[in-house]
Amino acid sequence: MPQNILVTGGAGFIGSSLVDKLLTEGKEVTTFDNFNDFYNPAIKRRNIEKHHDFASFKLFEGDIRDRQAVDKCFGDNEFDEVIHLAAMAGVRPSIINPILYQEVNLIGTMNLLEACRQNGIKKFIFASSSSVYGNNKKVPFSETDAVDHPISPYASTKKSGELMVFTYHHLYQIKTACLRFFTVYGPRQRPEMAIHLFTDKIYHGEEITMFGDGSSKRDYTFVDDIVEGIISCHQKDFDYEIFNLGRSDTVKLSALISKIEKNLGKKAKIKKMPSQPGDVERTFADISKAKTLLDYNPKISIDKGLEKFVEWYLKKKENKQ
Repeated sequence: MPQNILVTGGAGFIGSSLVDKLLTEGKEVTTFDNFNDFYNPAIKRRNIEKHHDFASFKLFEGDIRDRQAVDKCFGDNEFDEVIHLAAMAGVRPSIINPILYQEVNLIGTMNLLEACRQNGIKKFIFASSSSVYGNNKKVPFSETDAVDHPISPYASTKKSGELMVFTYHHLYQIKTACLRFFTVYGPRQRPEMAIHLFTDKIYHGEEITMFGDGSSKRDYTFVDDIVEGIISCHQKDFDYEIFNLGRSDTVKLSALISKIEKNLGKKAKIKKMPSQPGDVERTFADISKAKTLLDYNPKISIDKGLEKFVEWYLKKKENKQ
């Protein structure tokens, strides 16, 4: 029998890319998504258009903050596993609206864990974030590093989520893994994220805002590599583990902009602004644990990944989506 998997946030950027893979592998997948207006919901509808072609796909529209909706989803299905990607994402918006981030990322996660407990579901994969490391001085960032000083509400909700997941593992023997994603990009990336936003503005000849002097660094990770990491985690059993999923390669913000310019064949108009509260100076993943236990091996370099992203972006423009 194929496994029946619930993917929360399954219409989003990473979620829909993951569901693509799970469906082609013959899994039964239910996507739980509320299609909120953090960005245009029509984008998320397009993300999952082809999923409806699979008889093994179901869509459940609801909000993970709504306990009754969560209970109905679990009551109507017999899930073998939950892959929990739904969240309010983004550091800067979390500073503007911290209560919303707490409600979605903490209450929503708790509702799902309770549903797992009540329905005897014994496997739970949780999407965490590299933001939990804050301005960690030691690089690369390792899963054994202390993460007690998050510098944004978003980061604190992800750290709290990891603790909640551990509690349910300890009390109810739910096999769990927390995956700390490092700056994921690629086709379907959310429009407000740096690579997509910069590409769009440079393409249209509009000014981009560069916060700081361009020296901040990020460990940019192509979405296909992230999906492979999630799939590998799905295929294995762990009692409770935390894994970094990154590329383990850092790129300066100024260099990133130059690479996007090269791919578009256009120069950026740059407005320099001070660094923003909550932004970390760098992210840099130690992926040795994921390599050992998940056979995780990211394959897409930043140059190849940006080439793929810009190709997708230009095709989308041609199709006027």
